[in-house]
Amino acid sequence: MSAGLFALLDDVAALARVAAASIDDVGAAAGRASVKAAGVVVDDTAVTPQYVAGVAAKRELPIIKKIAIGSIRNKLIIILPLALLLSQFLPWLLTPILMCGGAFLCYEGAEKIWEKLSGHQVEADEATLEITPEREKEMISGAIRTDLILSAEIMVISLNEVADQPFLARAAILVVVAVGITVLVYGVVAMIVKMDDVGLRMTMFRSGLAQRFGHALVKAMPKLLAVISVVGTAAMLWVGGHILLVGLDDLGWHPPYEFVHHLEEQVHHAVSGVGAALGWLVNTVASAIMGLLVGAVVVAIMHFLPFGHGAEKAH
Repeated sequence: MSAGLFALLDDVAALARVAAASIDDVGAAAGRASVKAAGVVVDDTAVTPQYVAGVAAKRELPIIKKIAIGSIRNKLIIILPLALLLSQFLPWLLTPILMCGGAFLCYEGAEKIWEKLSGHQVEADEATLEITPEREKEMISGAIRTDLILSAEIMVISLNEVADQPFLARAAILVVVAVGITVLVYGVVAMIVKMDDVGLRMTMFRSGLAQRFGHALVKAMPKLLAVISVVGTAAMLWVGGHILLVGLDDLGWHPPYEFVHHLEEQVHHAVSGVGAALGWLVNTVASAIMGLLVGAVVVAIMHFLPFGHGAEKAH
């Protein structure tokens, strides 16, 4: 009996070791998948603070909380089941879907640049609306809709990185990615939007050092938000362009990707020490240029052709 008990304990210990190894594998794979989606994560982090612009300070965190809950629902209830079903039964559709999302990111990035250059962004900023409860609901709904697209891109990029894993492992990895990235993005957003409040509070401290630091935080906020906006726009173009380059290569049209890869390899081997970093930079810039070109075409279609946004505004 004791021998049987010890054998059972050995089996349990073996299973525990296997489970622990599996958890480690899932965590490592989720980490790798999240890194691949980093560009979209930066974009998501840069986009979200605009939804609390002009909102009373006491409503900022509640709004971010509601958007974060909507983001989790997007990822776990809508995107995850669809992505897993596609990867299991129609894996060839993942690349075209990923490319559609990439084209959308290119469009978003190019449109931000066009609005900045044309002055439309200033007009929109000046036409601020009173933040009523109804307006707040509209803002939250709009943020969750935008998050759906960005979350889909994050999840499909992550899924593409672990497509060789068994079905249950894929599901576990994507759940970890979904929860981890949502906590990261909206945690950072919450800290960003409350920085000015923290700074104002510190200006009331008796310590001169704390007061100076508080004033510095308040002054830094507009600059920080401007930097985040620029980084977010660049990330949209870079990630979107790279997705399109890789997607075209996967679908059989190799010249664009091979050209960029050749440039990257040349720079990598031509410069000692920092060649790898410069090669990555070449790939990134080339991807961003690709993203800007594609995005500019879509912006032109959406704003200047009879069926685009420009026609709607004219009416």
